[in-house]
Amino acid sequence: MGVNLRVKIEKVAHGGVFVARHEGRVIFVTGAIDGEVVDVEVTEDSGKFLRATVTNVVEASEHRKTHFWKAAREGAGGAEFGHITLEHQRELKSQVLAEALQRMAGLEFDTKVQPCPGETDGLRYRTRVQLNVDETGTAGPMRPRSNEAVFTPNLPLAVAEIEELGIQLKNWNGVKKISIASSSTGDLQWMVDGKLNGSERLIERAAGRTFRLTSGAFWQVHKEAANVLTKSVFEAAELLGFDATKPALDLYAGAGLFSATMAAKYSSTHFTAVENSKQAVTDGTKSAIDLSNLKFEKSDVLQYLRIASAKAGSFDTVVLDPPRSGAAGKVIDQLVKLRPRNIIYVACDPVALARDLGSLTKAGYQLRGLKSIDIFPHTHHFEVVAALTLG
Repeated sequence: MGVNLRVKIEKVAHGGVFVARHEGRVIFVTGAIDGEVVDVEVTEDSGKFLRATVTNVVEASEHRKTHFWKAAREGAGGAEFGHITLEHQRELKSQVLAEALQRMAGLEFDTKVQPCPGETDGLRYRTRVQLNVDETGTAGPMRPRSNEAVFTPNLPLAVAEIEELGIQLKNWNGVKKISIASSSTGDLQWMVDGKLNGSERLIERAAGRTFRLTSGAFWQVHKEAANVLTKSVFEAAELLGFDATKPALDLYAGAGLFSATMAAKYSSTHFTAVENSKQAVTDGTKSAIDLSNLKFEKSDVLQYLRIASAKAGSFDTVVLDPPRSGAAGKVIDQLVKLRPRNIIYVACDPVALARDLGSLTKAGYQLRGLKSIDIFPHTHHFEVVAALTLG
């Protein structure tokens, strides 16, 4: 749009942007840090608010540093917090979660976001990378709100095996999307518009279990995430007084990361894993063939709960790990009707989590524990494990 303004940045907002104001209107600014004075170029006017990008830093924050990735300095998305020190990134994420919990659920809780074990610079952690290809054949991260990919010779967030594959260095005329995955056991796989190359399967190890995944299967992105999240779910179960003599339910189960590891730990508990992806159910069933106390159900979560909720109290503990949009209101309603004693909610979006926690607390559940983990350094994303029990 070409409109240039000088503004004072007030605070961080959900989505990796920062809030400023001009003549009474809110401006969501990319590339800023709270407390800074910056010059910005307005890129969008929605009528209700403006979007803008920093063009010059007039008064810099003490937390500002040179962005680690040249492609991001040239406008590529995917590392929107890379110009901020890691410690302050986590403080900003903690603020976003605290504000969401207070505003949407009326909850005040310790929301400090913790690094993954062994984290130093927040690089070389991604085991899953997606490259978009533009009309020139360039494969790389896209510029936000555009169809243009940014060429990058390096992929600093990816594990070394993915970068060394060199896919980002080639021209891919006629291709739309490339997905690359590296497993914890050394498998390397890449899909070019759905065509498989490399390892036929990805063998993952987490919490003492082996998971055999077919091409394109979902798995946590951070190389330590599966172990860290499993440990956090175990801790939440112990906090809530997990009753190993009663059935437990795993919703949005994927290949059974939580249900399989818990079934192995609590061998006297019968677990049901509900997942709508046929591929994930097949992978999970094969990977858990040794667990007689775990059963997979291929079903939409809402449809499953509508039937199961007719038998309120049939599950003592429910673990759920919904997509970024959270559990839909109808899912929460049915979950409340099911009346499990304990709920362990694994979330990757703080606002969606806060919305759902608001509904659950109104229905009589109490938030007993909350653990926030930075499994997406240099982005605004992070993971939260919430432990709730009926009051």
